[in-house]
Amino acid sequence: MPSAIVYGGRGALGAAVVGWFKQQAWRVISIDLVTNPNADGSVVVSAADQGLPEQGARVAQDVEALLDGSKVDAVLCLAGGWQGGNAASSGFLGSADQSIKQSVNTSLIAAAIAARHMSPGGLLVLTGAVPALEGGTPGMIGYGMAKAAVHHLVASLALPGSGLDGSRVAGLLPQILDTPANRNAMPSADFSAWTPLATVAETLFKWASCPGACESGRLYKVVTKDSVTTIE
Repeated sequence: MPSAIVYGGRGALGAAVVGWFKQQAWRVISIDLVTNPNADGSVVVSAADQGLPEQGARVAQDVEALLDGSKVDAVLCLAGGWQGGNAASSGFLGSADQSIKQSVNTSLIAAAIAARHMSPGGLLVLTGAVPALEGGTPGMIGYGMAKAAVHHLVASLALPGSGLDGSRVAGLLPQILDTPANRNAMPSADFSAWTPLATVAETLFKWASCPGACESGRLYKVVTKDSVTTIE
């Protein structure tokens, strides 16, 4: 049975991806702050593990116990969150720190898990952001910086000598996802420009299932217009 690990498996997108892969008869392990009851196994990240080495070691230990020597075909890091703020904002350093923890640290841990537990030819996906491709992000400096670091990590991991030789590494760059939380926060927005979660889940499944479906080292922008989504 093919298998996948979804980091952020209890968030809106992560839960949709877990559900879709399960429907396709994959075994799925979720990593998140809380258990995903629909996954075959869950690793719960402890708030007490403040540092990256401590958190990474704890997650790695729990993943290894669940896998019990087996390999996975995909590691999908969908964890993250948006934080705004410029250098003059009162919460600037805190929001930047949160962005690093949610985007950079989770991506690094996912990469370490993939290097240790993924089958040859497997797929690692990390989540970036379109604004981080476009130069500076003055109104969300910490977020943009963190996502730019994720983009660099994708490029590095796809190169020989990265520890993931023979595997595929891709960046997923969604814009606005169509989630209940986003609809509640922006009820007057143009929902036809928002990407359905199912579309992303189906795309990731295609990438994980078909070796030639995505190019290693590439950052894929997810663009939705007039309710039509393109992955480019």
